[in-house]
Amino acid sequence: MAPFSLFSLFLSCFLPLLSPATSTNSEGNALHALRRRLSDPTNVLQSWDPTLVNPCTWFHVTCDSTNHVIRLDLGNSNISGTLGPELGQLQHLQYLELYKNNIGGKIPNELGNLKNLVGMDLYGNRFEGEIPKSFAGLKSLRFLRLNNNNLTGSIPRELTALSNLKVLDVSDNDLCGTIPVDGPFAMFSMPSYANNKRLNGPELKGLVPYDFGC
Repeated sequence: MAPFSLFSLFLSCFLPLLSPATSTNSEGNALHALRRRLSDPTNVLQSWDPTLVNPCTWFHVTCDSTNHVIRLDLGNSNISGTLGPELGQLQHLQYLELYKNNIGGKIPNELGNLKNLVGMDLYGNRFEGEIPKSFAGLKSLRFLRLNNNNLTGSIPRELTALSNLKVLDVSDNDLCGTIPVDGPFAMFSMPSYANNKRLNGPELKGLVPYDFGC
């Protein structure tokens, strides 16, 4: 009976320690997948060791008290490459800071899975394609800066559902169509949309179809 009791005690003490490691390991795998997609000439990602239990000791990664990744700070890091769907696995992420790099390709639709995201700064890169409609699922989002990229297409009307959105900047892209005026878009001024030659201002509301110019 005694050996069984000792084994039970061991399990009750040890197994809870495994749960955070298991959950954060998937986050570490997602970040390591990101690293494989990026070129890092100045070695800012050299501490991203996939053999560690979780990524909370990596530079440019911030975790909460339960070892979940809540912030990724890689702004102005001289990195290039593309983003992949793996980033959508960072379910606890609150801030995604990738500004002023040389990252290209399309913005993954899977970023719309980051339900806890408060700020997304992707400005000053080479992103192309359309703004994902999946961003409509980012109900906690307050700051969205996509300016100075090569984005095309219209601003998705679905984004008018982001009631917490306080800051929007999509200037210096190649967007087209009519700017939404519903929801949070009612308070954004024209500088948020500057230098998109095929984008129509809110003063045209009701006079042209939404997809005019696209």
